Amino acid sequence: MDHHFARTEMLPPQAPPITERGAVKWLRENLFSTPFNIALTLFGVATIYYLISSSLPWWLNSVWNASSLSECRAIVEASAGEGATGACWAMIREWWGAFIFGFYPPDQWWRPILAFGFLFAALAPVLFAGQAGNLTKVLGAVGLFLLLTLYLSAAPATVFILAILLVGGMLALAQLRPGQLLLFTALYPALCFWLLWGGSIWSPIVAMAGFGVLYAVFRFASPFIGLSPAAGAGVLAAVLWWLYLDVPVVGALQSILPFGLQAINSDQFGGFLLAIVIGVTGISFSLPIGILLALGRQSDMLIVKTLSVGFIEFIRGVPLITLLFTASLLLQYFLPPGTNFDIILRVIILVTFFAAAYLAEVIRGGLAALPRGQYEAADALGLDYWRAQRLIILPQALKISIPAIVSTFIGLFKDTTLVAFVGLMDPLKGVTQIVRADINWKGIYWEPYIFVGAIFFLICFGMSRYSMYLEKKLKTDHR
Repeated sequence: MDHHFARTEMLPPQAPPITERGAVKWLRENLFSTPFNIALTLFGVATIYYLISSSLPWWLNSVWNASSLSECRAIVEASAGEGATGACWAMIREWWGAFIFGFYPPDQWWRPILAFGFLFAALAPVLFAGQAGNLTKVLGAVGLFLLLTLYLSAAPATVFILAILLVGGMLALAQLRPGQLLLFTALYPALCFWLLWGGSIWSPIVAMAGFGVLYAVFRFASPFIGLSPAAGAGVLAAVLWWLYLDVPVVGALQSILPFGLQAINSDQFGGFLLAIVIGVTGISFSLPIGILLALGRQSDMLIVKTLSVGFIEFIRGVPLITLLFTASLLLQYFLPPGTNFDIILRVIILVTFFAAAYLAEVIRGGLAALPRGQYEAADALGLDYWRAQRLIILPQALKISIPAIVSTFIGLFKDTTLVAFVGLMDPLKGVTQIVRADINWKGIYWEPYIFVGAIFFLICFGMSRYSMYLEKKLKTDHR
């Protein structure tokens, strides 16, 4: 006799047990899964409670409007009782100009504001290549930033009009021909130098003409003597242009068409203006130099390899402080008599070399991580050395090296505070010491360091998030 059972109707789904769902499950799996994890969780909660209970009154009793530290303390005692403590952020209200611009003349603050806004406009075509939507958003944000900050800094009306016209033109170009925005990126270093340091407008134009001389000599000589000798001849011609013809040509053009901005000396730079100028310039120039050094270290040419290895090992073996003192004191002795080489430019050169040496090793690690088949594939396609590097090898090596490259950039930006040891007014030590020496704010301690640290964190966190975005964008192996 055949006996069997078959369900004729499905039972309604039941909710899982309370221990297997919701917050209880999350707490059990993430905080209290083992006795050791329970101990760590309790220790962490106790630490967080201690930190918050100790510092929260100090934050809640903050004073934002006062003329001295003693007035801040009086306001805190009046509102929170005798013996209470509170942060005195009124110091930031009074000294924010020094933290941001150093001793830059207040009536010229619109110049670093323009340079800072145009910095993002110049970076946008590089960071968001081929993305018209993101380019439009960045340029729109740049336009709003310039309108607001130029109004707050009481900039002249002509500056407003020129800034709006330039950003508007770039927005139109981003919709029609986004690739053409790279031309502004190439011209931005000269524009930024002129805005920040001022002087004759012909100085950056004639300096940029040196690159035109390099390109013209290279194109003319390459059919006759080959690519590498032609490149060397072009570099030599550009150096001769900058050493012997730059100043006379600038003087002649200035006498014909005198136009310029008020000159600003380097000792008037300071605060985050100084940190951003050194950091951004060092980051921009250290990457291509680091790539060339990494390729030179792997080269089969004995002299190129020896020079690259010697440069990398020497720079990596010397502390950055030593290089900064070299830039401040010794570099001037190796220049021709009467040469006035700006101290900030000297520091930028040494900081760039320092970062380039570390980047070279980072990129060499990326090159070494590539399988040999990639090099053989480039050879099989018949590509020459530079095309193989540009089209096949370097894109993959740089993608692998993105986290380490960004870490080097973040370290470089934070190391800009070391320029205080060569007399420049960095935001952390230089400006803070001046603030604490003010008789009205003598005795203040935590507030300036917290303010400077918060701005450094925002900038470095932004670089970190962009590197994560870039990693996701370039991840093509579907891991």
